[in-house]
Amino acid sequence: QAQLVESGGGLVQAGGSLRLSCAASGRTFSTSTMGWFRQAPGKEREFVTAQTWTGATTYGDSVKGRFTISRERAKNTMYLQMNSLQPEDTAVYYCAAGPAGVPRRPIDYDYWGQGTQVTVSS
Repeated sequence: QAQLVESGGGLVQAGGSLRLSCAASGRTFSTSTMGWFRQAPGKEREFVTAQTWTGATTYGDSVKGRFTISRERAKNTMYLQMNSLQPEDTAVYYCAAGPAGVPRRPIDYDYWGQGTQVTVSS
């Protein structure tokens, strides 16, 4: 059974950095698109970034230039480096996998992690 597990969330001050990890197990996602979403209280799940297995990458406008996605296929793991964090980045961050291309809708992804909380204090 495929499983995605996020880690690395926490509390950070505005301007700080965090790196999230998403470890996959149960199957390989080396030829799948993988991505990150986030959801703040009372808001819809928001696209953050995604990367195809060939390396094509796209970012949401609110994180462009501050966040970087990367993948380590040998470890079946994906990362999200988050720099210059702001209070509006506070949310539960989810990793997802499955589709072709780099879709931005949650419904297009087949596999989801349980989420990790990121809180940015001002």
